Amino acid sequence: MPRVVVTGMGSISPLGLNARDTWKAMCEGVCAIAPIESIPRDTLRFGIAAEVHDFDPQAHFDPKRLILLDRFSQFALVAAAEAIAQSGLALDSPELSPRTACVIGTGIGGELTHDESARRMYAEGNPRLHPLTIVRLMANAPSSQISMAFGVRGPAYAVSSACASSNHAIAQAFDLIRNGRADVAISGGSEACISLGGMRAWEAMRVLADDTCRPFSKQRHGLVLGEGAGIFVLEALPHAQARGATILAELAGVGQSADAGDIVYPSAAGAAAAIRGALDDGGLNADQVDYINAHGTGTLANDCTETRAIHLALGSHAQRVAVSSTKSMHGHALGAAGAIELIAVLGALRDGVAPPTVNFIDPDPECDLDYVPNLAREMPVRAALSHSFAFGGLNAVLALRRWPN
Repeated sequence: MPRVVVTGMGSISPLGLNARDTWKAMCEGVCAIAPIESIPRDTLRFGIAAEVHDFDPQAHFDPKRLILLDRFSQFALVAAAEAIAQSGLALDSPELSPRTACVIGTGIGGELTHDESARRMYAEGNPRLHPLTIVRLMANAPSSQISMAFGVRGPAYAVSSACASSNHAIAQAFDLIRNGRADVAISGGSEACISLGGMRAWEAMRVLADDTCRPFSKQRHGLVLGEGAGIFVLEALPHAQARGATILAELAGVGQSADAGDIVYPSAAGAAAAIRGALDDGGLNADQVDYINAHGTGTLANDCTETRAIHLALGSHAQRVAVSSTKSMHGHALGAAGAIELIAVLGALRDGVAPPTVNFIDPDPECDLDYVPNLAREMPVRAALSHSFAFGGLNAVLALRRWPN
């Protein structure tokens, strides 16, 4: 099976409108969590989120195209364009088009379209919905729109597994390349979930923070929602080398597991199984991992459980690895979380910088690892892990190596 490398990345996030600015803000410890501006917050208990600001869809799409696109599809298309441009590939060529896949993850799909439709019907009593409602809100809209925009005729589909959607999508794309079904894959995730209905639903679960996101800190109160997209170009190593591509990192392995337990409460054993699976798949020893981008939601249950999982999977090396949660800066983008966090992992491998866990005050005795508190750290990063652990007990971990390795 061929090795798989990353040759392009693109992002729209609360920290920046491209991958470069997102990574720069992560290194600077910028926190994008603030009072919500896109929806009325007078009926919300906790009116904070990490929103994408200054994004003008009309600068990217003509009116006829824009009418087809929910905000999560807009994010995905713009991030895909950035990633594909960096890769230097012409995906619509007769040779490459049928050998290119597109697998995009999302947790809830076109939430803003769904929320607006519900408001029209139930609040306004308007029985007429927009005729393009379905094509805007369907979960596969980004993968379909990307395939049409860039002439991709290989396998194209959506993956939806709550907060693990992006990592599961990237794992699928990885396997398509390794199994010879594609030479190139466009993959990642997108989410635009900050709606009034969505916020009220998350408030009802009593897992939202009332101040900010403080992963692994004793003072953490819960998660803060975010939005955005991260899209990547994956390539079979021989294909990338043959065309002289600039390689950003090697996607060495993936690990996937299910807790088969509680629908919301995480399992350390299940998460550890995914971590060990990624290491085994990538041919990595625990002591080769220098950095982990944690799931790190800032909830009481997740952070303690994830810490135990890292101990279980890495053994004594757990005390020596740098662990951070960039959700403390860009919020929890649900199905897009792993994709935005992969920007951090690629940056860490390339630049030798572990981004920080900001808003950190005092350590929790049950969270006893090195969480890179508040300030980024320059350090060599040979290999890194990206964790995504979802409601439903669905776990997906990516293992990456620095290139050249």
